[in-house]
Amino acid sequence: MWGLLRHAGLPIVAAGLALSLLLAVLPLATIVLLGRVLFLLPDVTSRPGGWGELLGVLGLAVAALVVQQGLAPFQAGVVETIGRRVDQRCIDRLLTAALSDAPLALLDDPEVLDVVADARAAFARQSRSPGDAASALVPLVGRYVQLVGASVLVAVVVSPLAGALILATALAIRTGVRGTLGRFGPVWDSLAPLRRRQSYLRDLATTPSITKEVRLLGLLPWLRGRLHDDTMAFLEPQWASSRRLQLWPFVGFSAIGLVGGAAVLVLVALDAATLDLFALGVALQAVLIPMRFGVYFPECDVQTQFGLQSFDALARFEERLASGDAPEAADGDRAVPRGVIRFEDVWFRYRDDGAWVLRGLDVELVPGTSTAIVGLNGAGKTTTIKLLARLYEPTRGRITVDGVDVRDLPLDAWRARLALIFQDYVRLELPAADNVALGAPALRDDDARLREAVAAAGADAVVAGLGDGLGTVLSGGYAGGRDLSGGQWQRIALARALLAVSGGADVLVLDEPTAQLDVRAEAEFFERFLAQGAVDAVAAGRPVTSVVISHRFSTVRPADRIVVVAEGRVVEQGTHDELLALDGRYAELFLLQARRFRTDPMPIPTPGGAL
Repeated sequence: MWGLLRHAGLPIVAAGLALSLLLAVLPLATIVLLGRVLFLLPDVTSRPGGWGELLGVLGLAVAALVVQQGLAPFQAGVVETIGRRVDQRCIDRLLTAALSDAPLALLDDPEVLDVVADARAAFARQSRSPGDAASALVPLVGRYVQLVGASVLVAVVVSPLAGALILATALAIRTGVRGTLGRFGPVWDSLAPLRRRQSYLRDLATTPSITKEVRLLGLLPWLRGRLHDDTMAFLEPQWASSRRLQLWPFVGFSAIGLVGGAAVLVLVALDAATLDLFALGVALQAVLIPMRFGVYFPECDVQTQFGLQSFDALARFEERLASGDAPEAADGDRAVPRGVIRFEDVWFRYRDDGAWVLRGLDVELVPGTSTAIVGLNGAGKTTTIKLLARLYEPTRGRITVDGVDVRDLPLDAWRARLALIFQDYVRLELPAADNVALGAPALRDDDARLREAVAAAGADAVVAGLGDGLGTVLSGGYAGGRDLSGGQWQRIALARALLAVSGGADVLVLDEPTAQLDVRAEAEFFERFLAQGAVDAVAAGRPVTSVVISHRFSTVRPADRIVVVAEGRVVEQGTHDELLALDGRYAELFLLQARRFRTDPMPIPTPGGAL
């Protein structure tokens, strides 16, 4: 329990527990005071000062009730704050784990995805979160204190046997109720894949970028039927488990409660002749507290059971990622050299039993020059860049900079040297300035540098067309926000990469940077970037290594060096003219793609053959 509550901080947890204890004791005090009222009533008129004593005791009882009513909302605010603090700390842990240096392959593991889906659903308030469990644990402690106090009262005014019996009965029922919820936990865990698929299907119906195709293709009946089938497959095991784990055990718990409660009442009845009204009143009221305790608490039980499961899911996620082979930590003070980057006989596969993606790759990237890595889909181009960024490590071979293995360099310092934009770059529903500043967060407030990067990327016209310029939220779902086209988003992403260069990065890597640009914009881009014009505009005289990944052979002509990759290895490299003269793979695919833009008939080339 403390492992969860400590996330809220000791002072507020102590305050919450103190309030819970006070709210647990006050009803017991009220019972004693009301018992005293019953004792004083019969001879209140005949005893000197009887009315004064009676009214004084009654006033104390009323005061206790008023204090309870006053403290209850205050306690609710405290436990809500505890819950929010716990959730915030757990969200921090989730983000830290997800963005750690653990191998990315782990984030594709179905078991890991199930666990993280449960954790995300909890924090999105779709199920009970760790904060819900924490906010329920605090008042639950008060309930147990109240149970013990009531049992002590029964033991004092009736008999120790009666007190022990009522305590044992209540605890037996509580243990059974909590046990059934605990046994339901594995059933809930086993349904994690279905919960994840249900969430995915719901997103299909509510995500704007997807709903247009759902409507155009008439997928609503199919989607509704699939969601219904998955929902029933999700609910039926729960119903069966509930009947098995809760219905029949509930009958047994009820029988225990009836027998235990009846036995205590029999003991009270046997002693009734010797008990005064004070003792009898206290006993009858005190007996009810343990009997009520032995039932299901809707405000605590589900929250603690499933909230703690969410907390366990977070812990399993952290443990699973920690079990991976993270990149080894290098000397944090070691300077990162600036020089030629070489892939030296690099082999790589994503899984030990998987196919080789790279097979002895040898590539040289020279500072101050532009290199285009081209090849058909699946050739290993993007994987090469992931290895350069150390998102994965080579299975064999090494990557060096100025002769130093990048694995011997501080990871953060090495990545700070890289400005990478992947095909599936991040699109944040935030102002344009924030989307550009992702490349160099330290320059977020440097308006001149931001606009310089935007202009160098050719995105100034995009920004000028926004209502509030760089302050415009890039999503139509917000007041004053604007949706961008794919090509406009691509220019924003390019500006992000150039801002990283402006901030000190000296290796610029763009993966399929023109996939959503029109033909004219694509030609302009390659002229500016591969000729280093856009880079020089933000690099302040520093030599920058530029790398462009593309499958369009006809657009990378301006590159200083073109590397052709096929089946995970370099098959050709040189300038555009050199590769055409070689009349090999590059010439074949370049002319094949160029043929689409010619109006006159053009024969399809064959490797090594004349046109």
